[in-house]
Amino acid sequence: MGKYFGTDGFRGTANENLTADHAYQVGRFIGWYYGELKKQKGDDTPARIVIGKDTRLSSYMFEYSLVGGLTASGADAYLLHVTTTPSVAYISRIDGFDCAVMISASHNPYHDNGLKLINGSGEKMEDEVIDLIEAYLDGELEIFGKKWTELPFAKNDRIGRSIDYVSGRNRYIGYLISLGVYSFRGMRIGLDCANGAAWNIAKAVFDALGAETHVINAAPNGVNINENAGSTHIEVLQKYVVENGLDAGFAYDGDADRCLCVDEKGNVVTGDHILYIYGRYMKEREKLVNNTVVATVMSNFGLFKAFDEIGINYAKTAVGDKYVYEYMKEHGCCLGGEQSGHIIFSKYASTGDGILTSLKIMQAILSRKAKLSELAGRMKMYPQVLVNVKVKDKAAAQADPDVQAAVEAASAELGTSGRMLVRESGTEPLIRVMAEAENEDICRKHVNSVVEVLKAKGHAVAQ
Repeated sequence: MGKYFGTDGFRGTANENLTADHAYQVGRFIGWYYGELKKQKGDDTPARIVIGKDTRLSSYMFEYSLVGGLTASGADAYLLHVTTTPSVAYISRIDGFDCAVMISASHNPYHDNGLKLINGSGEKMEDEVIDLIEAYLDGELEIFGKKWTELPFAKNDRIGRSIDYVSGRNRYIGYLISLGVYSFRGMRIGLDCANGAAWNIAKAVFDALGAETHVINAAPNGVNINENAGSTHIEVLQKYVVENGLDAGFAYDGDADRCLCVDEKGNVVTGDHILYIYGRYMKEREKLVNNTVVATVMSNFGLFKAFDEIGINYAKTAVGDKYVYEYMKEHGCCLGGEQSGHIIFSKYASTGDGILTSLKIMQAILSRKAKLSELAGRMKMYPQVLVNVKVKDKAAAQADPDVQAAVEAASAELGTSGRMLVRESGTEPLIRVMAEAENEDICRKHVNSVVEVLKAKGHAVAQ
């Protein structure tokens, strides 16, 4: 990860470690950079950048700052206004934009925000471009054969324009509706929009497909995004589905790139369940390319056991939908995702899309004429115990032969009935020790055996 940009964009607390000036400077760079690339190809037209935002109070500030930077560098800024991350990725790809920016901190509270950069193919921005942006922010930009202490300003008729592009968002809604294979008539569905970007999109899609749609947390006020709402507070939708006798419920996060489900009994259907349900559905229809589903190392052991039982292959990537998508693209896989509900259907989207995910689960329900609880119940979730150990040096702790021996001993004892996973946190000085087994006591026994060695060898920080 870079100095400013992590695996999911430039994220921070609004006007503390992510400021309006940062947004302006990012706009200045990408507006100039993509314009220069076009000039080198003999195209003298302005760079075209499309922008979306979620419902945070600060999203408007960052939007205006971005637009100021883009137009000052001679680029045209197209505004989708409040919309979802997957819609921005879709429009960037379909309408031939040079790149796109989504202003959102996803599932974080309202006082955080972020800049997610998306390339012209609707994918997360290439690392080499991110590196250039960071170099510019630090005053160390060197490109096109020279060092740039400042970027040139556009002048006269070369100054960029700001263009209302809400029509792009509407076309994305139409695209989602077009993917509805079955009518939802007769289905009573609950949607939790997290007071976020899905608030004015999800209901329109489900209504158009004929569902009796019940919506909660669709009244954003700038400060209530994700507040006791959405996929990070799934208990709210669980209660709502049961109290109202609904057939299923779908909860999105702030920018609607993830989705968790609730069955008619009020049980949570995780991202792992979704991968199982739709992976099995695709295999039964001989549509599962390479007979492989892509998950992460943090997916539940029960998912992999369930795949083994029905003959579906799987790959495990590092945590992060970025890594899932990279593997899918390289190996031609069509389904992948994370336990958190980031699910990628590569035939239809280049990023996780919460509303698309809910449509695909509806397709499986209606095609199989089954309740969601029946489809999800075929996979057994294994109990999981996770302990985060604060350490002095993550690499040294991981490399310690005694720690490795403790992990190997625990893994050997678990055999094929569970698993151990010990990994470094990507952002904190933590070693994450996790076990999955048939019951929680077994999990805790093996986690404790590794944690004790970390402490005995002096790796753990006293708390």
